[in-house]
Formats: sequence, structure tokens, C-alpha cells
Amino acid sequence: MTPAREPADDAAKLAEEIATIAGANSWTVAVAESLTSGRIASQLGAAPNASSWFAGGVVAYASEVKFKVLDVDRGPVVTARCARQLARGVARLMDADFAVAATGVGGPEPEEGNPAGTVFLAVSSASGEEAEHYQFDGEPAEVVERTSATALQNLLVLMRKHAH
Repeated sequence: MTPAREPADDAAKLAEEIATIAGANSWTVAVAESLTSGRIASQLGAAPNASSWFAGGVVAYASEVKFKVLDVDRGPVVTARCARQLARGVARLMDADFAVAATGVGGPEPEEGNPAGTVFLAVSSASGEEAEHYQFDGEPAEVVERTSATALQNLLVLMRKHAH
């Protein structure tokens, strides 16, 4: 019987693939994080040759940081609109070719009328932003792990579409 793969193992593998594609295409990547509090950035930063392709990130946990630093429209922040604006804002701020953004409710309590585990992820490239809604079960730490791995997966899919 094969042991179940941990989301953290998946995330490291995804980050390595992102590193390979970014390096091969001379692309840069940035991240805007709320729910995940820098976890995605730390996974990307630990990937091979990160200094050549990882532009950096913004941990915009407080709503005011989203509004003031990343030009997110005032209003609810647990939305697809917010995720798209986070991705667009950090791509512009970091002058990155690709960006990924995460916002949501880790729990245990609901926020903005959304239950714990509500997640919005967005990816950004020169062709625009795409956002997805997810509902993850589990404790807050599990929601953060799954969100981080899924964000990396979404970024990788977008980068593969644009790769030479």
C-alpha cells in the first residue's frame, strides 16, 4: 500500500516544477497572500534558483493592506473579485510575468458570511486574471495547507499554457 502524499510534499514538488518552467522561459513570479500568510511565498522561495525567477510577495492579511498596497477595491475581501485584484496588484507591484493570490476563511469561525474553508484563488498573466472558488474541510492549518498546494497547482497550469 502506498502512503498518502502530504499536501506539503505536493507543494514542494509543484514549486520545483514552477521553478523549472519559470527558469526555462525567463519569467518572474509573484504572490499575494491573505489566508495563507506567506506560506506560498516560502514554498516558492525554497524552490531551485528562486533568486532568478521569484520576484517576491505581499502578505496582505489586514484588509487595509489589500486596499492600500495592492489596489483592491474596498468591500468584502472573501470574494473572487478580491482574489483577481490581489493577483493583478502584486503582478504590477513586482513587475512579474505571473502571479498567484489567495484569500479566504481559514476558520474556525465564519467571516463575511462565508463558512470556514471558503477560499478564492486567482492567477494572473499578461492575458488577464482567472479566479476559482473552493470549499476545503478541516482545521485552519489544513485549510491553509490545501489552499497553498492548490494555489501552486493553479499557477503551474497557467504557466504551462504559456510555456514555449
